[in-house]
Amino acid sequence: VVGTVNVTLVYFQLNAENHRWWWNSMFNGGALGGFVYLYCIYYFSQAPLTGFLQGIFFFGYMAVICWGLFLILGSFGFYTSFTFVRYIYKQTRSD
Repeated sequence: VVGTVNVTLVYFQLNAENHRWWWNSMFNGGALGGFVYLYCIYYFSQAPLTGFLQGIFFFGYMAVICWGLFLILGSFGFYTSFTFVRYIYKQTRSD
C-alpha cells in the first residue's frame, strides 16, 4: 500500500513539473510512523498507565519503534518511487 500511494503521489508531483521528488517520497512513505506515534499518544491517554516512569518508558520505546517504522517505510517508498521514475523516463524517447 505504501509503495502504491508513494508512486501515485510522485506521479502527481512530476505532472506538476516539480522534479524534486526525492525527499518527498521518503517523507510520504514514512509518514505512517508519525501517525502510529500519534495513535500511541491517544492510547496512552486511554490506558490505565499512571506512573511517570511508565510514561517515559512507553513514549521512549514507542519513539524508537516509530522512528524505525519511518525509516523502513520511507526507504521502501523511496525505492518504489525511484524504480517508477527510472521506468517512466526509460520509456520516454527524445527524437
